[in-house]
Amino acid sequence: MLQCRPAQEFSFGPRALKDALLSTDPALRQLYTSAFSPAERLFLAEAYNPRRTFFCTLLIRTAFDWLLSRPEVPEDFEAFHAALAPRKQSPARKHIYLQPIDLSEGPAGGALLDQLRSCTEAFFLGLQVRCLPSVAAASIHCSSRPSRDSDRLQLHTDGILSFLKSSKPGDALCVLGLTLSDLYPREAWTFTFGTFLPGHEVGVCSFARFSGESLQWGPSTPDPAPEAPLEDRGRTVCFSALGMVQCCKVTCHELCHLLGLGNCRWLRCLMQGALSLDEALRRPPDLCPICLRKLQHVLGFKLVDRYKRLYTWTLAAAGTRPAPAAGEPSGSEDTLPCSADSGLCGESDSEPGSGLSEPLSPDAWSHALPAGPELEPEDGLGSLAAAESPGEALAEHGRWLAACIQALERDVTEEELARVDGAVDALARWDLFTGRLPAPRQDPPCGRDGAGLRRVLGDKFSSLRRKLSARKPSRAEASPRRRKAEDD
Repeated sequence: MLQCRPAQEFSFGPRALKDALLSTDPALRQLYTSAFSPAERLFLAEAYNPRRTFFCTLLIRTAFDWLLSRPEVPEDFEAFHAALAPRKQSPARKHIYLQPIDLSEGPAGGALLDQLRSCTEAFFLGLQVRCLPSVAAASIHCSSRPSRDSDRLQLHTDGILSFLKSSKPGDALCVLGLTLSDLYPREAWTFTFGTFLPGHEVGVCSFARFSGESLQWGPSTPDPAPEAPLEDRGRTVCFSALGMVQCCKVTCHELCHLLGLGNCRWLRCLMQGALSLDEALRRPPDLCPICLRKLQHVLGFKLVDRYKRLYTWTLAAAGTRPAPAAGEPSGSEDTLPCSADSGLCGESDSEPGSGLSEPLSPDAWSHALPAGPELEPEDGLGSLAAAESPGEALAEHGRWLAACIQALERDVTEEELARVDGAVDALARWDLFTGRLPAPRQDPPCGRDGAGLRRVLGDKFSSLRRKLSARKPSRAEASPRRRKAEDD
């Protein structure tokens, strides 16, 4: 595989990132101002702040990365808002349904589903997540084929999506199928991690490539601490701590698609596409500021409440704190969260609660991260695959979440925001989207008279080229075929 050594950054300019977050539409800019507090706006300004510390630019590692292989126009907030389908404004339609397919409901399968449910309730704060009874793939009547790169049996996604569409509960905001079997959407594709049916809020994702037999932590070291085995069509599948986190990541990625978010090309983000297992592992576990604004527009949560809930889940996943009870609601059961910037509103105007299973005081949060220097740019939101072990990766992500909480609980003035915006607005506009790595040609160094010499040589060669093009070859110089054509 052709690799970029070292990895190349793919970055938009600060002003392009600011327009992607705030929009150029005055109405959407006003919506942004009314939806977020000054502290939230300063935190989201990390999207376009050249001195950002919480988020990172995209990296291209190989010539076959998703970013280069699937060139498309990036989706900013204005495009997302214009394409957002109108949703039924009712408190009843606030449930995410998870539909297991060929997933055993024993202790091992229940543990996986409990982890997925607690993670998605934290990620999509304000929505309740329910698990439907597992169904057999044979009862769905979907096509299948042998896998091209293993001995797995792959399921075609069309039959699964049709089944989910026809059996979707009436109070479902969206339904996501979960399977341990490998998936393929078209014959030409080797596999897919997940896909969805646009306009119908149903999708399906596969955990087949996150099992212990496929997943490794590092070049040759397998991920330790496998969980209890699961049965998949007669095969035993084990998930480690790393595999469990990857299952949560792909689940949240597909659910974001079902809520209207497109793929992200702005910053390092969970909504990046992935064409290989390596890309999926390197995908960060949370959203960039631009996609975070999109999700907040749909659900209406407070940013700090969501990060606190994710911090609680991360500690539980790392084994340092008990997990919330399975099925525990992340918000009020009777009131759908709403805000001035929400595309999914309820009938009540009350503010949503934090939804924390274990509420912590501001003092506790202020001590969650030891006092010290701010995060370095390279320590921002990154993948969990860069740490030495799954436990260290989760602990590192927990520290990142704690730093985000500290930033959101600061007292921020409008003057601080104005300084950041003024510094960015003073920069020259730099919009970059080429779909490929930029390769500027560097001119060789030359002396003081280099420019004049190049001009003289250029004029000389241009004169010679004009003379040669105007010169008519003699009959003796012409080729035999041309002389025959002239004679005819």
